[in-house]
Amino acid sequence: MTRLSAFQRVVSQYADIADSLLVYIEEAHPSDGWVSTDAPYQIPKHQSLDDRLKAAKLMHLETPAIVVVVDTMENTSNAAYGAYFERLYILKDEKVVFQGGRGPEGYRISELKNWLEQYRNTLDNSRTVVVHV
Repeated sequence: MTRLSAFQRVVSQYADIADSLLVYIEEAHPSDGWVSTDAPYQIPKHQSLDDRLKAAKLMHLETPAIVVVVDTMENTSNAAYGAYFERLYILKDEKVVFQGGRGPEGYRISELKNWLEQYRNTLDNSRTVVVHV
């Protein structure tokens, strides 16, 4: 199973408690650079935002249930979140509450899933009481 399909499975499994967003950043293995032999597409290094948008559309074809957005050509999101070239985050109330390791070595879907499962359990165990006065 690919990382992307594992991510998609977690997204669908926890869709009731978490919204998901995939930020397409600079291409990790461009066809005119550090080429990956198992890359499903041959994507050259992005020269423009239009190039990046086209590549993100290919990503969205693979992940139709996940919102895909694109980083700027200045790679602001990539730099801010230290992705280089894949990383998992959970944000709650505008704060980072989970930060996975830097990919590819530190990218562990199981850690993301464990965090979401613990969060779901806290939701299941909490009771909201409405008192009408």
